[in-house]
Amino acid sequence: MRLILTWFINAAALFALPYLLSSIRIDSFLTALMAALVLGLLNTLIRPVLVLLTLPVTLVSLGLFIFVINGLLFWLVGSFIAGFHVAGFWAGFFGAITYSIVSWVLSSLLLDKAGQ
Repeated sequence: MRLILTWFINAAALFALPYLLSSIRIDSFLTALMAALVLGLLNTLIRPVLVLLTLPVTLVSLGLFIFVINGLLFWLVGSFIAGFHVAGFWAGFFGAITYSIVSWVLSSLLLDKAGQ
């Protein structure tokens, strides 16, 4: 049940992004659910491989290259999901950061209350 609630929280965070960033567009909440699912799968399966492959660059940049990886994956999902549009790399970069912050805030507010 907690996994489904986290999925809905991430979808709500994605659905809020167009109100915060004009370079990201989401057509419906169903699209946000699909994008949240694909983002979760990519972050679980592909992101660790990319982090491992780019470890030297990540070490030299003191970990800041992880933001680039997150932005690229966010932009990639925007190119695959119909109805989820990310204008470019920088939109993906700032969108991934904003999405992480909004998702973290919503999760900390809602999941803590659900666990009590």
